[in-house]
Amino acid sequence: MLRIATFNTENLLSRFDFSGFRNELRRDRAVQLYDIDHEATYKQVEIARTISLTDDTRQMTALAIADADADIICLQEVESLDTLHAFEYGYLFKMVGSGYRHKYLSEGNDTRGIDVAVMMREETRDGQRIEFVQMQSHAHLTYEMLGLWEPELEGRAQPHERVFKRDCLEIDFRIGGKPLTLYVVHFKSMGSSRDGIPGREWTMPIRRAEARAVRKIITDRFHGQTDNKRFAICGDFNDYYERLVITGDRRNGFDFTPVSEAGSSLDVLLSDGFAVNPMARRDERDRWTLYHTRGPEERHLCQLDYVLLSPALARAAPQAVPEIVRGGQPYRTIMPQGQEVERYPRVGWDRPKASDHCPVVIELPIR
Repeated sequence: MLRIATFNTENLLSRFDFSGFRNELRRDRAVQLYDIDHEATYKQVEIARTISLTDDTRQMTALAIADADADIICLQEVESLDTLHAFEYGYLFKMVGSGYRHKYLSEGNDTRGIDVAVMMREETRDGQRIEFVQMQSHAHLTYEMLGLWEPELEGRAQPHERVFKRDCLEIDFRIGGKPLTLYVVHFKSMGSSRDGIPGREWTMPIRRAEARAVRKIITDRFHGQTDNKRFAICGDFNDYYERLVITGDRRNGFDFTPVSEAGSSLDVLLSDGFAVNPMARRDERDRWTLYHTRGPEERHLCQLDYVLLSPALARAAPQAVPEIVRGGQPYRTIMPQGQEVERYPRVGWDRPKASDHCPVVIELPIR
């Protein structure tokens, strides 16, 4: 049995950001409480704040990865292999030992320098050998190269621009001698509203194009014969096709109303059975991986993190249900009754936390 996971680690970085000295919008809210006139002083404060918060945060990130207990884990928002090595050695190793010796990352297109990555064990828990075969980045592909330019992208992108805002990292493995291909993605974020158009709606054409690009890459790779191939598409899609809308308050109680969306970039991959979302095997109120809020008037739980299975993988494991690791969620996350979990030590109301996302892991037979 192979355990595959995905986890957006939320800014696993090894650099400092001092831009907040001149741009208050980028200044941490705690630092905004103080009047700091000199840039040198600001840098000292920011270094101390960042390191202090990072230590707690990365302990929790490591705990979440340890709880997922995956054989292969796909990560998002990793700065570099050096950063990943430092995190694995300084934090994760203390919890799981030398399990994740092998790490893979390719520099993508994100302007903040956050990339997708993969860590893997050398064998599964039941002793199947995990072999790395090859890796291919698709970060260089443009709308024109893939024939994906459409009018709905006007004003949002140019035909010559790259499709993936980060990458679609393709990695081939052999699990006990059997082939498996993973596609690791991190789609365009929803962003804020523009010209009165909600952020999710404004950026939807970009995510749809990314999803079409993933589908074309996979279809071309397998010459159109995808139904019997072992592949999974893992990552943060920054989109959902359903959510739990939250109303109420802590004093009087909360209500959670399931809402289906009229459209989603996920439709490109799921609507005709090209891929399967095994999270649908969980109760509709228990599929969420992220809590979103902009205050009491806008709160919901939704799934942004996916391990989508090829039809062959889904058929081979009809009873496999993904696990969601929520122990690293901050206390501000409102959970339906019965879903409450024990948080990790030192988790705060909003921070520190393992991440704003939850790891998702599924166990599959590779026969």
